[in-house]
Amino acid sequence: MSSRPFQQVDVFVSGSLTGNPVAVVFGADDLTDAQMAAFANWTNLSETTFITTPRDPAADYGLRIFTPVEELPFAGHPTLGSAHAWLRSGGEPKGETVVQECGVGLVKIRRDGDTLAFAAPPLIRSGPVDDADLEVIHRALDLRPSDVVASNWVANGPRWIGLLLTSAQRVLDVQPDFAALGALHVGLIGPYREDAPTPLDQPDYEVRAFVPETGVAEDPVTGSLNAGLAMWLRAEKIAPQSYVASQGTVLGRAGRLYLDDDGTNIWVGGRSSTFITGEVDL
Repeated sequence: MSSRPFQQVDVFVSGSLTGNPVAVVFGADDLTDAQMAAFANWTNLSETTFITTPRDPAADYGLRIFTPVEELPFAGHPTLGSAHAWLRSGGEPKGETVVQECGVGLVKIRRDGDTLAFAAPPLIRSGPVDDADLEVIHRALDLRPSDVVASNWVANGPRWIGLLLTSAQRVLDVQPDFAALGALHVGLIGPYREDAPTPLDQPDYEVRAFVPETGVAEDPVTGSLNAGLAMWLRAEKIAPQSYVASQGTVLGRAGRLYLDDDGTNIWVGGRSSTFITGEVDL
C-alpha cells in the first residue's frame, strides 16, 4: 500500500453540499482492478474515479470509473468532478479543452469561468423501448400511460431508458418500487410549466435517475443521463437549444445542469466544489 493524493468533489452544485459527490484518487496506474473496485465499494458513493496515465497521446489523463458494484465506461458527474480535481491539482491541458480518456474513448471538457462542461458522447443505443420493459417501468413507478409523453433508449455507456413525463411535478411525485424495477436503469424528465412555481435558478426541467442494481438506488445528479436525454429531446426538437435541468430535489439536493447544443456537440455543464482533500492508503 502507498499514499496517494485524494479529493472528494461535489458536482453540479447550486450551493454548499447540493450536488453529487465523487471520490477521486490520483496516481492509480499501479492499482489492480480488484483494488479499485474494493475502494469504490467502500466509499459507497455513486462513483469513485481513478486518474491514470493516458494511452492516447491526445488525452490529458486517463480515468477509470467505478460504482460500488461495477466499472462504467463513462459517467457524467465523475467526468466533471475528476476534471475539476485534476485542474485544481495543477493539471495543464494540452489544448483549448481538457481531454479525458475513458472506456468510451476521448471526452472533451471545456471551461467557462467556474463551470466545466463535457461534450456528450454518442448514444450506443437509441430508439423505441420494448413494450415489456415499459410495462415493468410503468408498474414499478406507478405511472399511467397518460403520464408518459414519450420514451426512448438513451444509453451512452450506462444503460439508460428515458421517459418524458407530462410535468416536473409528476416526476417529483414518483415513488419507485426499486425491487420491481430490477436491473433497468430509468431516467425521468418533466418540464416546469410557466405558471408553476420553480426552484432556485428557474430550471426548465426536473430529472430523476433510478439505478437500483448499482448500490445507489436513486442517483442524486446524473451527467450521463442528462446527456442522453438532451441528445434524444434535441433530435426530436422537443427541448430548446439551451436549458437548465434540476435534479436531486426529492433527496434534499439542488443539483443544476446546464445543457447547450452548439450544433456540433451537446454540452453538459455545471459547477463543482472540492470538499475533502488529503491522501488515501491503497
